[in-house]
Amino acid sequence: MDDPVLTARELVRERFPDARAAFLAGSVLTDRRTPTSDLDIVVLLDGPPAPLRENLLYRGWPVELFVQTRADWQRFADRETAKRSSPLLAMCSDGMLLVDRDGLGASLQAEARKRWAAGPPPLSDRERDYQRYILTDLLDDLRGCADPAEQVHLVAHMLQRASELVLLAGGHWLGGGKWLSRRLAAADPGLHRALTEAAAQAVAGDTNAFAATVTEVLDRAGGPLWDGYAVR
Repeated sequence: MDDPVLTARELVRERFPDARAAFLAGSVLTDRRTPTSDLDIVVLLDGPPAPLRENLLYRGWPVELFVQTRADWQRFADRETAKRSSPLLAMCSDGMLLVDRDGLGASLQAEARKRWAAGPPPLSDRERDYQRYILTDLLDDLRGCADPAEQVHLVAHMLQRASELVLLAGGHWLGGGKWLSRRLAAADPGLHRALTEAAAQAVAGDTNAFAATVTEVLDRAGGPLWDGYAVR
């Protein structure tokens, strides 16, 4: 396939000749690039067709387009920040600026980098207790589970929950799928390795190491919580 940066520039020029700014982001710009990596492109316009989210194939490349106005960008960034997971801020912070006709691109990139460095909103005590309760309950289910199929699903769910609790408690951004793994690896390489390796063992049938590692996660966040937990 053609060079990803040149291809992205050509697509933006062809589809959005009036773009004020555009970013190329994602694994395609890193050594994590794979044969299935796509072009994640954020485009800033003054109006329609923004806001638009579109997937397409362009010159052999799978492309994900995120087309927004300045106001759309702010709204999406604020909404994602409240959820403590912001693909938009990540893309604009780490991405390559392809187009910047009037300084908007540089301004948004500076804002994205500042907001990303500041981290997500802190976890409240109420939210922390809820995360501890859910993970404690799942851990009890796993310890009593004798069904191999249910065990696999429990481990998958617990791996996500435990990873998220580590990130939330540490003030780090969340991520989904491979990005959850990458965020945890960056925040705590040792715990990322321990959870991942223990989860693989648990899926194979031996849950002891995984249960112990999840207990460690809970201890770091204030300990297991079930008896006496109440929501008022």
